[in-house]
Amino acid sequence: MKRLLLLSLCFPFTAFAQNFHFAARLGLAGYQGDLKAHSITLSQTKLLGSIGVQYDLAEHLTARSYFTLTSLKADDKKGTASMQQRNLNFQTKLFDWELTAQYDLFSLNDKWWTPYVFAGIGLYHYNPYTKDNSGNKVYLKPLSTEGEGFVQGVKNYKLTNFSIPLGAGINYALNEDMRLGLEFGYRKIFTDYLDDVSNNYVDQTTLLNAKGQTAVDLAWRGDEVNGAPYPAAGSPRCAVRPAGTPRRPW
Repeated sequence: MKRLLLLSLCFPFTAFAQNFHFAARLGLAGYQGDLKAHSITLSQTKLLGSIGVQYDLAEHLTARSYFTLTSLKADDKKGTASMQQRNLNFQTKLFDWELTAQYDLFSLNDKWWTPYVFAGIGLYHYNPYTKDNSGNKVYLKPLSTEGEGFVQGVKNYKLTNFSIPLGAGINYALNEDMRLGLEFGYRKIFTDYLDDVSNNYVDQTTLLNAKGQTAVDLAWRGDEVNGAPYPAAGSPRCAVRPAGTPRRPW
């Protein structure tokens, strides 16, 4: 299953120069995936900041581009009982670029406000990491915790990928030159490794020989909670939600 990257509660502030506008956004970011029991949790969101430009193509249509810097995080300790037994977590810095088209339902030449929708393409870079028991930051991709790159059929994942930004918002014209708005959006992304969790546990001895003890220690952290042994090879690493719970609620 693919992850849904969530960008929410953005406040676009736009300054104008004829049809060309400079813009900024401030808001919150989160993600939807295997290390979160609920789609949106304020306790696991991070601040988001964007700068960008907009160009009016027509009365209702605007081209826009933003560069965004934010972080993502999630922790099994804040999830269901079965997630807590797995005891995984991740964090990552996220650099995001988007090129989108925005359609305003009303013309700001006629009204002081308008709802809008937007969609387009994006490119983002991430690099998931966790902290070991000593508090040291450890990047997860080089550890191949699910056998990426050395187990047959498990490919290495890329840290830079394309996305599809989608969303909606509302703009309010403060005056002829400035607008303030509220925006909610998300990114449909095409990797299942945003949090370094995707499929099954790899054989412990195989992982140890290929990547070392640190990889084994961070692929399974349930032993830190209850002393449980490393799971059997091929057992699911991601399926921890109770039966009937949607994996990707909208």
